[in-house]
Amino acid sequence: MTALAKQLFWKFLASLAVFSLAGVVASSSVAQEVKKDEVTKEEPKKETKAVKGKEEKEVKEKTVALPPWPKFPKLTIVAKSPEEKNITEQMVNSINTKLEAGWKENKVVPSGFIDDYEFIRRVSLDIIGRIASLEEMHKFMRYPAATRRSQVIEELLASDDYPRHWGNHWANWLLSRAGVFGKGKYHEETTVWLEDQFAQNRPYNEMVKDLITASGDNDKNSAVNFILAHVGEAVPPAKKAEEGQFEMVPITSRITRLFLGIQMQCAQCHDHPFNNSIGQKHFWGINAFLRQVERVGTPPNLENMRRQMTLPKLTLKENTSVNTDGIIYFEKRNGVILPTKAVFMEDKKLNPSSPRRDQLASFILENENFPKSLANRMWGVFFGRGFTNPVDDFNDQNVPTNPELLTELGASFKNYNYDLKKLIRWICNSNAYNLSFVANRSNDKPETEGLFSRMLLKSMGPEQLFESLMVATRAEAGDSKEARKTARAAWLDKLVSNFGDDEGNEVTFNGTVVQALLMMNGSDINASIARKDKGTVAMVIAKNRKIPAGIFNDLFLATLNRLPKASELARIRQQMTMRTPDKDAAAPYEDLFWALLNSNEFILNH
Repeated sequence: MTALAKQLFWKFLASLAVFSLAGVVASSSVAQEVKKDEVTKEEPKKETKAVKGKEEKEVKEKTVALPPWPKFPKLTIVAKSPEEKNITEQMVNSINTKLEAGWKENKVVPSGFIDDYEFIRRVSLDIIGRIASLEEMHKFMRYPAATRRSQVIEELLASDDYPRHWGNHWANWLLSRAGVFGKGKYHEETTVWLEDQFAQNRPYNEMVKDLITASGDNDKNSAVNFILAHVGEAVPPAKKAEEGQFEMVPITSRITRLFLGIQMQCAQCHDHPFNNSIGQKHFWGINAFLRQVERVGTPPNLENMRRQMTLPKLTLKENTSVNTDGIIYFEKRNGVILPTKAVFMEDKKLNPSSPRRDQLASFILENENFPKSLANRMWGVFFGRGFTNPVDDFNDQNVPTNPELLTELGASFKNYNYDLKKLIRWICNSNAYNLSFVANRSNDKPETEGLFSRMLLKSMGPEQLFESLMVATRAEAGDSKEARKTARAAWLDKLVSNFGDDEGNEVTFNGTVVQALLMMNGSDINASIARKDKGTVAMVIAKNRKIPAGIFNDLFLATLNRLPKASELARIRQQMTMRTPDKDAAAPYEDLFWALLNSNEFILNH
């Protein structure tokens, strides 16, 4: 790309990148730039003048008319069977009814529906972790308008990319993206195990039970990596027989956060400051169930990991010869040392005749928070926040914004055999999931976000960004499975090392648009753009027989999953006429493609 071309297209990019962010709440963490002249103008506010008296001034409250209530189109549910269709329709209707009641009660008007182009991009990113391909876009638009959204949800759930995306998502939740288990062999093996669970659509409760009770070698049963990654500090050798091999503090809090939505880590040292039902004794009571865990083998530290070509095999087993009485000791803040046995939440005590982790798994799965916390977590993935914020912190000060709906989603998820695809199907067919991110004056405050009357903007995760770039550019790295794996590992290593959380606490990636752009302007991306054989630009030029209008349309569809607006086309044509003539006829289109890939519309999930 020439210096002049870059200058011209960065000017174009500056106007294009914020084209659709107008009207979004300015405090949004991923959209700080808004073109003021494109913000939807509000209707004049109706107000009464203050009446001034001699002794006092009376100020009458301003009254502002609400925006008009949008008309939601009637969408038809597509399902494999009449029974599945009936279940989905009932749940979607319940979601719609309960959310609408909350909107009306709080005098909030929902934003309007997004169009089909924006929907397929959003739902593809959320269900399979990448934007839609050009071919998928054309196929989607050929479906009947009333059924195409539900139809594409079913196709995405049946896609091979579905288990790949969710296997990776859960590997990050379980292991994080940092540390020895956050990348490399252990992370990859865990991801493969998880992919298999999602490919089978294994019930969520069974998958969690396997994670908590897993034993064996991690090269044969990589589910053990979840516990092995978080064993914590080693117990001094003199106390091992009494207290076990490891303190098991990190895994204690990981289990309750991930599977119950309860942050118990602070209860390690003192009673929970915001949850009156969680005391220090509860943390250590759960911890005691894990004290017979033993690890054979030692993972390398980060420095050694970088030098080693292969990581050693690790084994997790239960050593019933240690901590035989099930008693451990913890210290109160006043220095008093207290004992506790393995007790789960007050009343569920250890049965000495049964394996401890089996009992712990049963207590976790039987807890009322178990299905509800997963429903809340998944809702947070699709809407940018859960009914509680954060999603893994149910406490007395963090009550759900719509407790009735959350309770129903959890109960239905449990009732239908913990089927994750069903839960996703209910969420994505709801009216709320189809709403625009553009705020109106009734829902533009942070305090209304938990009502879900509009979609929140989300920055792509690094994996989503990589996969979307592979699809958009038809990059050579995507031509083979091994080449793609190598390119992906290099991409994530750069992006997460530079911008991620290296302390092992990461649950979601919080990189900014600018950070991602820094990683995108490398030789790999530019080489993919300029490919003359299988690259996107070469393909759309050949397909459209060098007709500019068709080329522009396909480049927008391939990157932003939408057609260009008339105003954008006018800008593009104007910029191209200002260019110095190129020897390569494809160069102007390559520059346009580069600008689209570098726009924040491409990087954001909206």
